[in-house]
Amino acid sequence: MPDRARRSEAHKTLLFALEKYPDRIQAIDLDQLMIESARQNEKRPAFVKIAVPDEWVKSLRGPREGQSRLLLVEVPQEVERRSESSIILPGEL
Repeated sequence: MPDRARRSEAHKTLLFALEKYPDRIQAIDLDQLMIESARQNEKRPAFVKIAVPDEWVKSLRGPREGQSRLLLVEVPQEVERRSESSIILPGEL
């Protein structure tokens, strides 16, 4: 698991991108990219194997300078349900 400082940096980057440049963000369900997966057991950690565009692989393998930042984001089920509701709760304004 990444340390707290790196998570915080990623969080700030994501919030900024969603607020200022929402049309430049790509959001894809992992289940659309998944090729293989396995649950954790005593011999190895859990894993998911995904198929991604070659540009993403270059971003992960090459130098960070000039490359896009790739993030894995979890949206809890209750947040997804709230996004579909027309009722506005306190704190959602």
